[in-house]
Amino acid sequence: MTHDRTFRRWICAVCAALSLGFSALDTAAREPGKLANVMILATGGTIAGSGATSTTTVGYTAATVGVARLIEAVPELKAAANVKGEQVFQIASENMNNDYWLKLAKRVNELLKQDDVDGIVITHGTDTIEETAYFLNLTVKSRKPVVIVGAMRPSTAISADGPINLYNATILAGSDAAVGKGVLVVLNDQINGARDVTKTNTANTDTFRSWELGFLGYMQNNQPYFYRQSTRKHTADTEFDVTNLDKLPDVDIVYGYANMNRIAVDAFVAAGDKGLVHAGVGDGSLARPAVEPALVEARKKGVVIVRSSRVGNGIVARNGEAKDDELDFVVSDTLNPQKARILLMLALTKTSDAKEIQRMFYTY
Repeated sequence: MTHDRTFRRWICAVCAALSLGFSALDTAAREPGKLANVMILATGGTIAGSGATSTTTVGYTAATVGVARLIEAVPELKAAANVKGEQVFQIASENMNNDYWLKLAKRVNELLKQDDVDGIVITHGTDTIEETAYFLNLTVKSRKPVVIVGAMRPSTAISADGPINLYNATILAGSDAAVGKGVLVVLNDQINGARDVTKTNTANTDTFRSWELGFLGYMQNNQPYFYRQSTRKHTADTEFDVTNLDKLPDVDIVYGYANMNRIAVDAFVAAGDKGLVHAGVGDGSLARPAVEPALVEARKKGVVIVRSSRVGNGIVARNGEAKDDELDFVVSDTLNPQKARILLMLALTKTSDAKEIQRMFYTY
């Protein structure tokens, strides 16, 4: 009887590990009080920006400060982790592109294979931080923490938010609590998941939100507090591998609006796009007779069509505003257009079958 109870407890422990995605198996246990080893990868952005004066918060120049100076500006980092820095590239994030993403993902995967790297922080511009986060969420092949951080004010501003954000990100990247949670975005003491987070205000520091699904937790008193996690597959559990990829398929976004025409759809198809994301009005509605025929023709030419929505919240219903089964279209589920584009690009590296791609959209 005692043996049976012991066996059942062991089974329960194994099941608990499975439910956590084996997160504990992906990171070596550290001695109590020993600092984590965190690599800070810098890519530029406002967090590394500078303005003409200490009150310049608009019209500053992004990506002027290197990673060494970013680290030196926050001496408290020495007490948070054993940090090292590396400048991967130095750009304003509106200039982010597929080549930069592939370079960054490959470097992150290389570093996370090392025993002396417990987690990674990536400093990044806020304009496209949500897209880079989601790309890495699909392509990083480790459960070790990857935390992306930025700032809404340049480093020279009176109340620059970069230093505290970087400090929080470093603590989070070195935390066992962040293992297996997917790629995280931390600003303004809030922890967001890569899949759902989006920028919601042009200038306020409280700009990053996960809309009605909510952020994952808080940073408070030098430690993370998690209250939920994503149910969608990510990082080590995805089917995408960029190790040998040098180029991603061409995919663009067509924005829906009143009085829309088919010019953009036809132009992207003529340019050789392999996929199109339609950021439709409402529930991903297609304008008739202007746009739907253009998308139908594009699909017949082999272009994969994904219906998303410009609304920013909610599920795009399959066979709701279009006969998706009949037209062989894909719906984006809750992904916004810019993230639907990322998943479609990666999906197209595996298949051009719309039904299989639809499975991916319901998985990730």
